[in-house]
Amino acid sequence: MKKLAAILKNKDIRGRILFTLGIFLIFRIGSAITVPGVNVTGGFTDSDVLGLMNLLGGGALQSFSVFALGVSPYITSSIIIQLLSMDVLPALTELSRQGQTGRKKIEMATRYLTLLLGSVQAYGITVTMENTSGLEVLDPSLFGYMKIVIILLAGSMLVMWMADQITTKGIGNGISMIIFAGIVSSLPTQIYNAFIYFFGQQLITGDSELIIRGALSLGVYIITYILIIVFVTFVELSIRKIPVQHSGTGGALNQKLNNTSFLPIKINSAGVIPVIFASSIMMAPAVIVSFATSSTDATLQNILNIFVSSALVEMPGINGTVWYMPWGLIIYIVLTFLFSFFYSNLTINPERLAEDFKKNGTYIPGVRPGNETYRYVKKVLNRVTFIGATALTLIAALPVVLTLLKVVPQSLALGGTGMIIVVGVSLETMNQINGLLAAASSNASVN
Repeated sequence: MKKLAAILKNKDIRGRILFTLGIFLIFRIGSAITVPGVNVTGGFTDSDVLGLMNLLGGGALQSFSVFALGVSPYITSSIIIQLLSMDVLPALTELSRQGQTGRKKIEMATRYLTLLLGSVQAYGITVTMENTSGLEVLDPSLFGYMKIVIILLAGSMLVMWMADQITTKGIGNGISMIIFAGIVSSLPTQIYNAFIYFFGQQLITGDSELIIRGALSLGVYIITYILIIVFVTFVELSIRKIPVQHSGTGGALNQKLNNTSFLPIKINSAGVIPVIFASSIMMAPAVIVSFATSSTDATLQNILNIFVSSALVEMPGINGTVWYMPWGLIIYIVLTFLFSFFYSNLTINPERLAEDFKKNGTYIPGVRPGNETYRYVKKVLNRVTFIGATALTLIAALPVVLTLLKVVPQSLALGGTGMIIVVGVSLETMNQINGLLAAASSNASVN
């Protein structure tokens, strides 16, 4: 309560929060405005190829709104540029080492790539939803599709501009906060649907035994949700501290400072990126097929189900029997686990870290600079990432497993990518608010 009172008393923080809430309101209004020239007659669930994009946009894609693309093209472009900057494209690698000037040029290249990918993505989504999700384009001419692509692209650029404004004048990282707003906006609907599913029908019947059973089921659902939030928070806050020291320092005071210096390695240093990678790869075959055909052939659909995480694939058995295998879930788990190692090593880069340590005179006690430091950091990173990858895979696969086991319907599945994003953004925002409060307190004491 004291912290809340301090936040409300601070004019700068209060203004930033109100500004961010205002941007959220505009984002939600835009998410409810359907693109002109289309008729949305169907829908899709999170198990479909566009489910992840719908999640990141807070349902804006399902209604095919002007903000349907959201920040998805920018996220994809950022990942591609970041990967190319990791000693893949020399020009980008050089820019990444030029400090603030290089970062501005990389950001400009990211935005140009966003325009290109956004155009392709807008057309691809339109065609895919036409063939799979009941979207009707009223003007199927070239001009009609161009108009839809331009509107979707303009909406995505506007969302990016709003995200930049949040970063500059509001609270938190703009891109993360926009995604956060989209996900959180769907939580009340999910809780309401859970109430109806577990308790609504029981109330109508008037049977006291069914009402008590429904109330208990709803209570278990909510408690489980809270426990998942606690687990995700624990994973996000868990770090492995590697002690480091600096050469050329001495004295009792410096020794004390050296003892408090450490290299933090988060258990889940890759964040939610592995899930996005895995989902993108798995959705590619279905998107390609949907471009070519709208066929509902059972054999083709069964083949495509191999790349749908929440689908069971029909397999031929002995003597004409049939059994089912969750190939999509298995592929999803393997890809998420492997990408966690891949992206963690790209993000931290033990080889470059060892080089920087050597140049700056920083070393790990008991470990020689150079190759030995590289091997030590890589070993620790892989061990820590194994725990983080396991936790991330468990969190991401939990809603799919619950759906396959028919514990809850797809719309009520717990955990998943959204929870990781919400918790991560919440922690990041609270850290920024604490920093602003500390700065305000420091300024007040100086004055």
